[in-house]
Amino acid sequence: MIHWVWLRARAARLVDEVLVATDDARIADAVHGFGGRAVMTSPDCASGSDRLAEVVRGLDAEIVVNVQGDEPLLDPAAIDRAIAPLREDPGVEMATLSAPLARVEDFLAPQVVKVVVDARGDALYFSRSPIPFVRDDGADAVAAAQRAVARGLARKHVGLYVYRRATLLRLAALPRAPLEDAEGLEQLRALHHGIRLRVVPLAADTGVGVDTAEDLERAREALGRELASTSATKGNH
Repeated sequence: MIHWVWLRARAARLVDEVLVATDDARIADAVHGFGGRAVMTSPDCASGSDRLAEVVRGLDAEIVVNVQGDEPLLDPAAIDRAIAPLREDPGVEMATLSAPLARVEDFLAPQVVKVVVDARGDALYFSRSPIPFVRDDGADAVAAAQRAVARGLARKHVGLYVYRRATLLRLAALPRAPLEDAEGLEQLRALHHGIRLRVVPLAADTGVGVDTAEDLERAREALGRELASTSATKGNH
């Protein structure tokens, strides 16, 4: 899976270099095996941002992208879209992505992280709970979820972050936030400490984040279809 993620990141136009940060020698060996560059980090890193900050301290990079290793189908163009706000607006310190949720069961699932934003598109909150709760007569959670999906208000957080170097190092030095610990979501540390986090909306969910065995099977099927399509295209030339 890590090879697929690496290939996606390399295909982004605005990415100059791709590194794999890991504390697992098996992952590092796999990366070296397909010609990538792996950097070993401390096993004590509490989050992906903390691990990335450890690597970035030794690099000269103005903007840093954190692509999580469980997004093998992430569109390279989506990576470029997430980078764009930091290049265009000096006030944006971090950026990430969101995609529409079309299935009520995904909106209700705690492994699918939801996000809501303000008028500028900056994050208001991320949660494993179904937010927003679209209130109507009664207080049934499933009906509220159905209304959120039907109105296009249900948005899934896509696991990718873009940071300014100084912001990443500051974030890693800040204390963990109570909501970060409660939800198990590192991005809530940034919101707790007042860091602006722009959420770039995608028109469709182009990736499959692998959090469960079902997700893994869906990713395998999607990659199989992609490989078959690529082979058929090559065969026609």
